[in-house]
Amino acid sequence: MDLKNVRNIAIIGATTNKEKYGYKVLKNLKDKGYKLYPINPKYDEIEGIETYASVKDLPKGEIDLIVFVVPPKNGITAVKEAYEEGFRRFWFQPGAESDEIEEYLKNLPNVEYSFIKCIMVETSRN
Repeated sequence: MDLKNVRNIAIIGATTNKEKYGYKVLKNLKDKGYKLYPINPKYDEIEGIETYASVKDLPKGEIDLIVFVVPPKNGITAVKEAYEEGFRRFWFQPGAESDEIEEYLKNLPNVEYSFIKCIMVETSRN
């Protein structure tokens, strides 16, 4: 997936817990200058960034990519919701992907997705 034109990223599974990848991904992308939209119903803000309770609460037309940093059992529900809300570009951090998610996505029109690669590594290459 080409990330050159990605500027606005939603992160499903963002957290304030500095030991978890939901925080590490958010902090890494924030430090690189991306505009972030953390999604986690437990928080009002993370790292000074307004946090959204769900994909349904995201501003329409602003998000270039949704990054998943959640277990696959949570990811399948979230990706279905995101697709229903009109989002079409998805990135699954290692461990967030599953056969069920891939089976769902591969038959949808106009969808781009990435499995296995780390968003922190890939955005360092751009």
